[in-house]
Amino acid sequence: MSSPVPSSLRLEKVTPENVVAACRLQIRPDQEGLVAPVAQSLAEAYAQPEVAWPRLVYDGERLVGFVMAFLMVRFDPADPPRSGLWRLNIAADEQGRGYGRFAVQAVCDELRQRGQDRVFVTWVPGERGPERFYRRLGFRPTGERIEDQVVGVLDLTEPAAAEEFTPA
Repeated sequence: MSSPVPSSLRLEKVTPENVVAACRLQIRPDQEGLVAPVAQSLAEAYAQPEVAWPRLVYDGERLVGFVMAFLMVRFDPADPPRSGLWRLNIAADEQGRGYGRFAVQAVCDELRQRGQDRVFVTWVPGERGPERFYRRLGFRPTGERIEDQVVGVLDLTEPAAAEEFTPA
């Protein structure tokens, strides 16, 4: 049986006081190539502040992860703008404790507050990729691809998506 996500979890903005710790956050070696490092994500957020929503994941005073959403981006000029999960990095020694699930739920909550009814995500397909994680959270492949990545979507209007996630 799984334990509940600790109530001490929270998201914080990236600040001059925590940016160095954020850039030092390391994922597992087998995940390199599947997700960009936090430093690259922060550079992209700096270059695109109108669409990037970067946050650090803390458990109490301990930095355990990084999450970044994208807000109202058009991937194709003919399509309506989309919002979703851009990056998710959970520290190597902190994985499997519900932090990723918490971060995804926080992004969903933020996008719901911004009036969105769907959340998009992309993932690198393959055995080592995060597809199982995202599918357990309710994301479903759309049939689209962006470069070499699968596009998934979570409908926030479905009853299961409207409830708070519980750890697996």
